[in-house]
Amino acid sequence: MLREEGIEEIYDGRFYSPDDLVPVGCSGCEGCSDCCRNTGDTIILDPYDMYLLQTGTGRTFEEMIELQIEIRLVEGLILPNLMQHHEGESGGNNGLQQDCCPFLSESGRCTIHPWRPGFCRLYPMGRYYEGDRFYYIVQKNECTGREKTPVLLRDWLGVEDLPRYEAFISSWHSFRKRAENALAFLTEKSRSSVARYILQLFFVHPYLTEMEFYPQYEARMEICMGALGDAFRAAEGR
Repeated sequence: MLREEGIEEIYDGRFYSPDDLVPVGCSGCEGCSDCCRNTGDTIILDPYDMYLLQTGTGRTFEEMIELQIEIRLVEGLILPNLMQHHEGESGGNNGLQQDCCPFLSESGRCTIHPWRPGFCRLYPMGRYYEGDRFYYIVQKNECTGREKTPVLLRDWLGVEDLPRYEAFISSWHSFRKRAENALAFLTEKSRSSVARYILQLFFVHPYLTEMEFYPQYEARMEICMGALGDAFRAAEGR
């Protein structure tokens, strides 16, 4: 989860680095899938998440929209998030219906675990941003039902080439903030056009899953800044 302010109430009082042990281990979540249920529209995807979902499912954005993902307005940007599916009655739910992730199996296991979004990789941890830098935090009020064991943070995240991934996270966060700032100075029609352009460029247009993600992201960012850089700089100069 992304946090920028007011963390005193939700974190355990320290920042973590990838080589720190963090108290989040829970025996592979065996017998529990609470964090995959009733998430609303909070699991917002970034371009790397989109690339991983394409890789793991073999489906494009357009093939997943309104089935596994949906879009919503986030600080002026149009961004995708995981949908919730409505579970039927089951004994495990004591006869009650619940909302759950579309990638959760009937046995309560994640069917895309190797390709799961960054939000899911972090949980119950989060990121605290200071400018373009971020720190990892443990959210003390999340996933409280189990005794936790220490796990090396980089192992918990399970991301190949973690330094490059973290550089991408910082880049995308900075871009989002610049875009949100620029959108505030545009007309309503222009805001809609820019937001849809960003959605199309970074999410709708399929990634080549046989190729590495980062060069593709960097190429798209270069195209985007060529198209929107003047608007960003104008907004920052006000």
